[in-house]
Amino acid sequence: MRLLISFAALFLSVILLQLGSGGVAPLDAISGAALGFSTSEIGILGSAHFFGFFIGCWWAPRLMGEVGHSRAFAAFVACGTIGILAHMLVIDAHAWALMRVASGLCIAGCYTIIEAWLQAKVTNATRGRAMGVYRVVDIGGSLGAQLMIGVLEPASYVSYNLLALLCCAALFPLTLTKTAPPETPEAPRLRPSLAWQRSPLAAAAVVVSGVTGAAFRMVGPVYGIEVGLRAEQIALFLAAYVLGGALAQVPVGWIADKYDRRGVLIGLSVGSAIACAATVLLAGGGTVAVFTAAALFGFATLPLYSVATAHAHDFAETRERVELSAALMFLYAVGAIASPWVASLGIEHFGPSAMFLMIALSNLALIGFGIARMRARPAPDSKTAYTYEPRTSFLIGRLLGRGRDRRKDDER
Repeated sequence: MRLLISFAALFLSVILLQLGSGGVAPLDAISGAALGFSTSEIGILGSAHFFGFFIGCWWAPRLMGEVGHSRAFAAFVACGTIGILAHMLVIDAHAWALMRVASGLCIAGCYTIIEAWLQAKVTNATRGRAMGVYRVVDIGGSLGAQLMIGVLEPASYVSYNLLALLCCAALFPLTLTKTAPPETPEAPRLRPSLAWQRSPLAAAAVVVSGVTGAAFRMVGPVYGIEVGLRAEQIALFLAAYVLGGALAQVPVGWIADKYDRRGVLIGLSVGSAIACAATVLLAGGGTVAVFTAAALFGFATLPLYSVATAHAHDFAETRERVELSAALMFLYAVGAIASPWVASLGIEHFGPSAMFLMIALSNLALIGFGIARMRARPAPDSKTAYTYEPRTSFLIGRLLGRGRDRRKDDER
């Protein structure tokens, strides 16, 4: 309880940020469809979000060093709030794309600052519990953001104003805390090649994870509309995906710690391809079947990033952990930026099942590459601890690095 109270301001900011800025993506997809945007234009909105997200991940540590944590956090929240509020002032897909760059910038920047603050406050004794609560809060906020779509009216000023209020409210817990801000962490160097050097399979897997997750989160509502789901059903469809992924973390983590992680990555890709087929085949089977398929899809796809990062860190030295995490995040962003637009083009020209065909093909390619890598070199002698790794900022590696090193030391 004392731990929870100590980090209450940080965790409350995470929840409000997720509900506000995190709720924009599904609302934009449904609103864009209601306003007559083409499917490809809706896809560009998702790509624009991840473009802003990448800029925020890179820029936030530098801005913290120039103006401090609280001022930088306020600037990023203001950026996101303005982007949300401006939606109903200019009804144009390209203008909305610029606004979504602002929301992506807001999420990445705010998470970077929150994680820098969290890193400075945790100790070796509290790190495990603090990260456990942080993951629960992050997943809970994401789940709540998806469910909000069921009660928000599409293309409504009131709906966007509510999200803007929630985003703006994230200012209060962090900026009014009496705790002194920590020292500004050094920004990690961005070396994408480091991920490929340590593990080509992990590098490919995080790209596939970006392709999969971004397509479903950003274009999934369009798929729901195409197959006849109502707004409240689309909310449950997206929530089932998040919940399925959350439930997968413990069993997949246990398997990833026990067996060769390359085999686990291949198994998850096989499961992802099967889930894609099941989602398409069950589209007309009623809401329960659709929600079950979405949960299975989340169960198979969401752990992919964490298993891939754990596998990459098996081959890394302690001094490389922060830069390796940043490199993996960069590769994830590459896949996430391209994916929504490509998926939306597929839906526009070939129908709703095209999105899942794209995801299935990317996972099939990963299966083939994984088999090739298993033949190329043996599994590592020791493993780092599997952990659910939020895709939030380039600084997340600082929070998780020591736990990985302790696992390796124990095995030695």
